[in-house]
Amino acid sequence: MELTMDKSATAEEAGARILIVDDDPGIRDVIAEFLTRHGYRVEEASDARTMDARMQLKGPFDLIVLDVMMPGEDGLSICRRLAGQSGGPGIVMLSAMGEDTDRIVGLELGADDYLPKPCNPRELLARVRAVLRRRNEPRAAEDQHGAACEFAGWRLDLVRRDLRSPQGVIVNLSSGEFSLLRAFVDRPQRVLTRDQLLDLARGPDTDAYDRAIDVQISRLRKKLDDGGGAEMIRTIRNEGYMFSPKVTRQS
Repeated sequence: MELTMDKSATAEEAGARILIVDDDPGIRDVIAEFLTRHGYRVEEASDARTMDARMQLKGPFDLIVLDVMMPGEDGLSICRRLAGQSGGPGIVMLSAMGEDTDRIVGLELGADDYLPKPCNPRELLARVRAVLRRRNEPRAAEDQHGAACEFAGWRLDLVRRDLRSPQGVIVNLSSGEFSLLRAFVDRPQRVLTRDQLLDLARGPDTDAYDRAIDVQISRLRKKLDDGGGAEMIRTIRNEGYMFSPKVTRQS
């Protein structure tokens, strides 16, 4: 069958490289065919060892579609490992375990999104596009607002996606955490509801739930805790959250 690129794909999407990691060859083939037809460059791996070999041989990937239940190193362990890398790929997790608690675990480990199996390929495509769009947004932020910002001694590089503590230590952020922090630094000292944060950090078309924002805010708070005792992200009861520090932009 001849594959044609989806005309609606952006230039960034057309060049995006995606790695599908799943021990089920049937699922890999279906997802790979569908994403390829929509303009992505797709590679496949059946387990963590093959994934590592593909990443070493083929270079960095923009996004990984990652199954949870696999022989050897499971998807949650892989997610934890990849999310701890600065500038690592976006991660969309797939799992036959569709309970909210399982989704929360995946998000807590640094996944950008989580879908239960079996999933509709079109829904997966929408999630993939949303994650890639968030990863490409720092380029627009550089043009419109400057390449970096500072707050309370911290420095966030919007291009390299690096967060540096007042002590000069680089703090790794997952794609979701970076998008959430950028939503806050773009609107400091303003109360943002959960719905607003979902729209700003994950896109208006997402069906993510309030708990996902709570989980990522909890992770972000821990990473912004340098022992100084200052509360960067305040909970405003019955309203939402507010980023307390004053933010300055740098070109």
